[in-house]
Amino acid sequence: MNESEVLNRLRWRCTHRALLEMDLLLGGFLEKHYSGLPPELAAEFRALVDMEDLDLWPLITGKRPCANDLQAQVVAMLREVSVK
Repeated sequence: MNESEVLNRLRWRCTHRALLEMDLLLGGFLEKHYSGLPPELAAEFRALVDMEDLDLWPLITGKRPCANDLQAQVVAMLREVSVK
């Protein structure tokens, strides 16, 4: 699978979530910030995208602590995304 196909699959996973809020948040982050992430943070973002919304939302809202520093960095960036 080439890089374009990988990005298209990631875009699909970011924008076809159970929660509309997650569609907007993850999709917006992908379009605005993903390409500029260092490889380790990009990998952590992909891991977060693989999570179920009901597990990810508490991390985003701060109701559950992050598992590690990389996860905390990406979650902090996600919290800064303007959802419109």
